[in-house]
Amino acid sequence: MTRLVALLCAVMAVGIGGYFVLGTSGTNTTQISPFVSAANAQDSSEIDISTVEEMTLGAEDAPVTMIEYASFTCPHCANFHQNIFKDIKKNYIDTGKVKLVYREVYFDKYGLWASLIARCGGADKFFGIADLMYKSQAEWVRAGGAPEIAGELRKIARLAGVDKETLDQCLSDGQQAQTMVAWYQHHAEADDITGTPSFILNGQKIANQGSYEAFAKLIDAELEK
Repeated sequence: MTRLVALLCAVMAVGIGGYFVLGTSGTNTTQISPFVSAANAQDSSEIDISTVEEMTLGAEDAPVTMIEYASFTCPHCANFHQNIFKDIKKNYIDTGKVKLVYREVYFDKYGLWASLIARCGGADKFFGIADLMYKSQAEWVRAGGAPEIAGELRKIARLAGVDKETLDQCLSDGQQAQTMVAWYQHHAEADDITGTPSFILNGQKIANQGSYEAFAKLIDAELEK
């Protein structure tokens, strides 16, 4: 297993380097590339990931489960959430037909910060904060250097009602950062995730469909089984 965890924990601190290489394919999917360097990193297999809460929407007994792998810094993920997801939620999740499981992918330190902040308000606030992050992604990812981006992410969380003390605690929790990266690695490797957004529909990996109609066709086929 790739040894990435300690390095990602280190880049939590504003101003410390270490990045994923970010590339874009021609299929509206951002590709996952390895870390530039991961020397002396702790093996993620040594970390207990059972404490990580799955972020879900929809009925637990929904006949269709859709797992989404996404990064808060991925433009194709933002496009999905702003232009496709709202109709999936309205027509399938809110009606009890689909349960969504959302799993974060980390391309860079900013995606990790965003994930820690989105989870900082707990499950009740997670999807609301995630929606704000995707809506304003084009602004906060281009806010400047690390201090400016961190500041913009904090503003989003404060807008959602997360207080400063709680945010400080979340962003200084190195163990949680390590655990989140190990959790991501475990699931991404198990599901062979190579880009974002990626989806698992009732156990079957599917490509980003590019439109609500295409997703609806696949979901309806599962509902008819």
